Amino acid sequence: MRVLVVAAPLLGHVFPLMPLALALRDAGHDVVVATGDEALRVRDSGLHVEDVVPANVRFGPIALRIMVTHPLVAKREMQGSGRLDFVSRMFGTVGDAMTEPLQALAAKWKPDVVVHEPLAAAGSALNVPSVVHDVSLFDGLELTRAVGARMKAEVRSPATVLRTSPKSLAVFPGGELMRFVAYSGDGEVPQWLAEPAGKPRILVSRSTAPGPGSGRMMAAVTRAAEHVDAEFVLVRPGRTEGLPDNVRTVGWVPIPRVLPFCDGIVHHGGAGTLLSALAAGVPQLVEPGPGDRTVHATAITARGAGLRAQPKEVTADLLTRLIEDSKLQRAASEVRDEIASMPAPSEVAAMWEELTPLK
Repeated sequence: MRVLVVAAPLLGHVFPLMPLALALRDAGHDVVVATGDEALRVRDSGLHVEDVVPANVRFGPIALRIMVTHPLVAKREMQGSGRLDFVSRMFGTVGDAMTEPLQALAAKWKPDVVVHEPLAAAGSALNVPSVVHDVSLFDGLELTRAVGARMKAEVRSPATVLRTSPKSLAVFPGGELMRFVAYSGDGEVPQWLAEPAGKPRILVSRSTAPGPGSGRMMAAVTRAAEHVDAEFVLVRPGRTEGLPDNVRTVGWVPIPRVLPFCDGIVHHGGAGTLLSALAAGVPQLVEPGPGDRTVHATAITARGAGLRAQPKEVTADLLTRLIEDSKLQRAASEVRDEIASMPAPSEVAAMWEELTPLK
């Protein structure tokens, strides 16, 4: 079967699709990934990757236009209460730009089925049976409908949806369960980061998509770190000078390979990082914010597997609790085991023809 995998041109959107894409290839299917910009890095996977995003498509200018023309929508989004109004406008614009190149690719390659992440709704506008692949704690079908409603092309209902959210955090109707498997491509991990530190280790990460205030949480953690009996590792920090003795830095690293050697993680609330930490059973401190970040921070706190805080609320006591609270550790372990019990991408790939009837 020919399977076209479609993602918006962001690493955090294409990475979660890769375990299934690779499993489908290993099961004997022909797989092509269609995306653009920074997400083209998944060419390192060995899969064939097509660039379907025009060079003039940039999220910054698109977001700015929405802010100028819809200031109340933008304000609600920045407060984390915008729901899908802002995100559907932004990704609807990106989807319109992707539609024609995708249609041309589909006409040439003739896929039997399309798998796409929810915000790449153009994947369901190709007159080919489609499958939505959830990549967060949002309902992928709802996201696809919201983005599709903003697009000029006709976005059809998918054949099914793959649900990767553990049920103890979010339950949505319909679809097929599939285990979230963390993926972040290849990359070197320093030897010292691939082994226990001898004391608790807290990883501090930030979004791959820069934006206003993107470094505030990392700065807040750094200020409090010297009063915590732990090793802190800043991933891609904005500055490396004048750090406390117990704070180390590293460039880009594949976080899923590092998490097994960490006792806690502090991050921006992105879906990929959140689910990777859950799959590893690592307690997390999440910064609520725009898009899905506030929803994720709320969900992880409600489940008891993590904490939420704004940068101004970060203290040494809070960071100590992250690595010493047995209730957090127990809840994180429970979710890890829950995720591990879900069908693996390889199992889904093995029954692919049953899931995707060609109609």
